[in-house]
Amino acid sequence: MTASSSADEVLVREVGPRDGLQMARGTMATDLKIRWIKALAHAGVRSIEVGSFVPLKLIPQMADTGEVVAALRDLPGVALTALVPNLKGAQRAHAAGARRVIVPVSVSESHSRANTNKGTDEAIAEVGRITAWSRAEAPDLHVEAGCATAFGCSIEGVMPQDRVLRVAEGLVAAGADSLVLADTVGYGNPAQVKRLVAAARSAVGDRLEALHLHDTMGLGLANAYAGLESGIRQFDASLAGLGGCPYAPGASGNIVTEDLVFLLESAGFSTGIDLAALVAARDLLREGLPDELLQGQVARAGVPRTYHTA
Repeated sequence: MTASSSADEVLVREVGPRDGLQMARGTMATDLKIRWIKALAHAGVRSIEVGSFVPLKLIPQMADTGEVVAALRDLPGVALTALVPNLKGAQRAHAAGARRVIVPVSVSESHSRANTNKGTDEAIAEVGRITAWSRAEAPDLHVEAGCATAFGCSIEGVMPQDRVLRVAEGLVAAGADSLVLADTVGYGNPAQVKRLVAAARSAVGDRLEALHLHDTMGLGLANAYAGLESGIRQFDASLAGLGGCPYAPGASGNIVTEDLVFLLESAGFSTGIDLAALVAARDLLREGLPDELLQGQVARAGVPRTYHTA
């Protein structure tokens, strides 16, 4: 694949402050978390998932999300996203200053009940409640829906494609402004990515915007490239590959942001991200979570002398 136009700009959303930290052994101090997110923005990251509005008892690492959003709501040039499981979470996020929320809806019924205590259809209905409220009370709020476990589930196994499409179509009917297909447990492969993206685009059109990939089987970057070849231009990734899902046994972390940026820029795509500055942001992550294992080939090997942006 060759890059030749503005269509080859790719948006990389950093999800480490949410997806990465929710599985961390420790809890990053709020002031350090804010400094870390600012460092990511300084490196050129234009989209950041900064936390989630969930019950404290479930994910204590996210207890300060409201404070983080309020502190960063005016960060120039950066779109902040907060994960919310329900209408109450969306209302809290908007009140704190978030103008984009993502609502996870699992294609797997078992994972859905473990993750949100709701069945898949109930979760779709909750998206409908959120979009109805946002249109009436918060028209500046973008409601994104994530089709979790779209590429397989560690509880139920294979997710039939028609089931994934039914969920995607249900979310569009519920009023979701955009969709992301999530390989929550990292079981997907490049051929599957191409098939599912093509089928989903046929079913819901450009409402499908992004892929959220994990690297459990070591195919995360290969799956990202398959997404590129299928026309996807937005990807979620986590600095140092942190992340996972507390309700998805066996899932490993997200694809590594640094390695994804290296892949994209080396292939001629433009991310607007300074790779050296991005790698340097790992220092704050290491300071805040000294016991966490940080992944990533670019950080391990160093940015090669052959590297240059388009």
